Amino acid sequence: MVTGHSLIISVRYECSAQPIATGNCHCRDCQRATGSAYASALLVPQSAVTITGEVKYYNVIGDSGGLVGRGFCPNCGSLLFSKPPIPEMMGILAGSLDDPSWFQPSMDLYTASAQPWDYMNPDLPKFAKMPLMEQNSASDTSEQLKT
Repeated sequence: MVTGHSLIISVRYECSAQPIATGNCHCRDCQRATGSAYASALLVPQSAVTITGEVKYYNVIGDSGGLVGRGFCPNCGSLLFSKPPIPEMMGILAGSLDDPSWFQPSMDLYTASAQPWDYMNPDLPKFAKMPLMEQNSASDTSEQLKT
């Protein structure tokens, strides 16, 4: 069971599924949303997540042209979730986990936008954008990330 919460614990969540994928996203939206070089997140089935407390979302247009939602605690501003253009999936930001020590990113995404001062693990696969985005639809990309 994956669990986590906002900074002031007014939002808590549980996820009963194992992550489908993990990674560090270096896109400019993630950089701006986190105030850092990238966002570390795990992709999980939305149906496996139970959230307690109010979460506010704002939407941006993602690289796919679809809406990407960012979920945060309206009381403290902690960024907790993302809703990719794949409706059945959601992202959980690794820094919000109760125990983030187990998190292991499996890839670096949107490295074309990575900052030159950021050190990326040379052992992780690198993708200039979302893997296979140019060839596949969002649902096909979701299936590809599962493997």
